[in-house]
Amino acid sequence: MTIGADLLAAPLTDLLTAFGTGTAPALDPAVALRAGTVIAEDVHAAGRTALADLVWDWTGTAADTAVCSAERLLADTLAAADRGTAIAAVAIDGTATIVGGAAELARIVDSFGSVARSLEPALTLPQGQLMLLGAALDHLAEGLDVLARVTSELAQHTDRLTALLPETPPAPAGVGPAEADPGSGADRALYSGGDIAPGSGSPDRAVNLPDGSVATAPNATAAAAVRHALTQLGTPYVWGGTTPGQGLDCSGLTQWAYGQAGVELPRLAQQQDVGTPVAADSVLPGDLAVWDGHVAMVVGNGLMVEAGDPVAVTPIRTGNSGMAFDGFYRPTG
Repeated sequence: MTIGADLLAAPLTDLLTAFGTGTAPALDPAVALRAGTVIAEDVHAAGRTALADLVWDWTGTAADTAVCSAERLLADTLAAADRGTAIAAVAIDGTATIVGGAAELARIVDSFGSVARSLEPALTLPQGQLMLLGAALDHLAEGLDVLARVTSELAQHTDRLTALLPETPPAPAGVGPAEADPGSGADRALYSGGDIAPGSGSPDRAVNLPDGSVATAPNATAAAAVRHALTQLGTPYVWGGTTPGQGLDCSGLTQWAYGQAGVELPRLAQQQDVGTPVAADSVLPGDLAVWDGHVAMVVGNGLMVEAGDPVAVTPIRTGNSGMAFDGFYRPTG
């Protein structure tokens, strides 16, 4: 029985196929990451300028809270830029490892092909078959060495990348995402128990505010939404966040609060201009202040709750970092 060179080369060619084409993609991920880093740095520079203007133009407790949140956001932006640069370096190293490994395997496959061609005249003899088999085993051992080295290097790149990723806060023990503990602020205690029972349909339209005052919502549903929103005081801001008690963005807060009250809102801030438009001098608890990239919920007595960093109660306003203000809306009609 004669063993063909193609059959003996199959394990090597399978290894090479596992490495893909061996050619880096046209869209270099490192280039994209570096471009994002430049944008983040530009945003940081612009934010510093805007923050300096804000400090001069706005004073008071709410201003201090806003400045503190902005400082933290700018620091996070700069940290993200630095992280992007570091991740780009890992992407470059990982790409080089894969491309280099594929090139080595291609060389080993070509080398075995050359040996097999040189042995063709003797392949009908047992000695020739033994020589071909020995060459195949030697080249396969070389290929496995390349695979082991590449796998080890990729594991190191993965460890570097993992170390660069921000940590995700763990969920409380025994609590699923839908049952996460509401809010972590000191004012949370004001809104615990039966007052915020989801879909309770209570006729009570009164809302107790953190400053001790009481506001009256237009209906029980709006009051329930406000009470639920206030349970999230102190919850960290997370871009795209929809998990109460762990991380919320602006529209995630209002969508969750109204969802608990039985009203479904769209996911994006600019899409939450639903229900009845309300004049600025007629807003009531539960009304939404909608911008083209932000949303907040009126809680009454000149205040609203919004997902800054963290979720906090702030004075009602219509300006928000140069965003276009769409208006006030009452989702409950």
